[in-house]
Formats: sequence, C-alpha cells, structure tokens
Amino acid sequence: MVATDVDGTLIDNGEQVSPRTKAAIDALIADGVPFVLATGRPPRWIDPVVDGLGYAPLCVCGNGAVIYDSATDRILASRTLDVETLAWAADLAERLLPGCGLAAERVGATAHDAATPQFVSSPEYEHAWLNPDDTEVSRAEVIAAPAIKMLIRLPGASSGDMRAVLEPALAGRADLTYSTDNGLIELSAPGVTKATGLASVAQRLGVQHTALIAFGDMPNDVPMLKMAGHGVAMGNAHPEAIAAADEVAAANHEDGVARVLERWWS
Repeated sequence: MVATDVDGTLIDNGEQVSPRTKAAIDALIADGVPFVLATGRPPRWIDPVVDGLGYAPLCVCGNGAVIYDSATDRILASRTLDVETLAWAADLAERLLPGCGLAAERVGATAHDAATPQFVSSPEYEHAWLNPDDTEVSRAEVIAAPAIKMLIRLPGASSGDMRAVLEPALAGRADLTYSTDNGLIELSAPGVTKATGLASVAQRLGVQHTALIAFGDMPNDVPMLKMAGHGVAMGNAHPEAIAAADEVAAANHEDGVARVLERWWS
C-alpha cells in the first residue's frame, strides 16, 4: 500500500498533481496496489486532489480522525473530541496562549453534508490560509458540538512554540499536532493520528504495516512515517519528519513522490 500526505508532499507549490506524479500513481494502481491519501484536510477539501489524480482513493482525513471513501462520497468512520473536552481545551488554550482564536472542524455523512456547518470559527480566529470556507459563530458555538479537530490560531507565533506551551498541559486528553508552522496547532481525540487512521485502512484492505510506503513533510506526518515499512520525507520537510523517515526524497515541487515510486512502478 502507498499512502501520501497532500500539501507539501503529493501536490506541487501551485497545488497541482504533476503529470509525472500522476503517471507514477497510475502505474501502481494498474498494478493493483492500494493508494491512499493521508491528510490533515477535511473530506470537503479532497475533490481537487481527486480531480488532479483522475482517481478517487480511500482517504485518511483530519489527521487520522476520519476515514473517507472519495469514490462513493461516504464518511466510513470518524473519531471526535467530545463537547466536555472541547470546552476544557478551549479554556486551557486561551489561558496559556493569550489572544488565540478557536475553530472546529466537523463532519457529517458525506464530504459536503449541508445539515451542519462543517467549519466554524470564533470571531477572534484569524485564518492561516486564503479563501476560508467557514461560518463565524460565537465562541460558545465553536465548542457546542463534537469535532474531528479543534484548531487554535495565534498569529505571529510559531506552531512549534505553541505546541511546547500547550501539549504538556493537555495531559493526554487530546492529541496535538501541526501541519503548518504559521501559528496554527490542531487537537484531535486522544490517540488519533495519521498512523491510527492508516492502520484502520490497512486492516480493511488486509495490508501489513511492513508493506506500507508513506510520504510526508510535517510533524503531523511523523507517526505515519514511523509506522510505515518505508517512510519517506520530502526534501522540503520539517526536521521532525526528516528524522522520522527512512529516506529523504526530492522536494514536492521536484516530483519527489514520483521519483521514489518510479523505482517499483513506471
């Protein structure tokens, strides 16, 4: 099985799947090898990647919290932070990271389930990326329903520094990671990582962890890179991802994923 992160890994800096990368993935799929996306993205942000691949894979979304079948547009499984934990973590974050804003990512039955707003943010939350598709609500409403992840944003801070402050105080009640160093950290239910999400998919498909090749570039990829039989960090990767990997490939904008896959499939 081949699993890859999306941003900073599979796609280039223009957020495209390059022709070389698509060809390498086409070759492994033609060989009957399962191909899985493992991303911090929610299911509603998978469509552009599917369009670029020309293939709809199983996806581990939300840093492991959601198993999503993009071919049938169905959420197969999800693990959420409960309301009590969200409230506790929100108070803790605001005390230890003064000035931070809070947001929550939720899922329904499909990627674009209209029954509930899927991304809600407090008025203090400042987005870390362009074109956010969120619903601004009161702080109380952000933590009013179970969430696959809580996002904590502190503009001007480094995500690594934020983790160093908050993680010890969480005492295992939530898992903390980050996928950008731009003052944004993400909380999941305890024990939820890309590795646990991939383990669930591997079990469904009857694949041994030793037969898994995984690609990633950020701290949220570290558990997956360590779990895989062969973990590959990108040339543009965070030092923690590089330290966890068995190999360092070329950068995402240099077809790093394709160059590795072409050894077996071309």
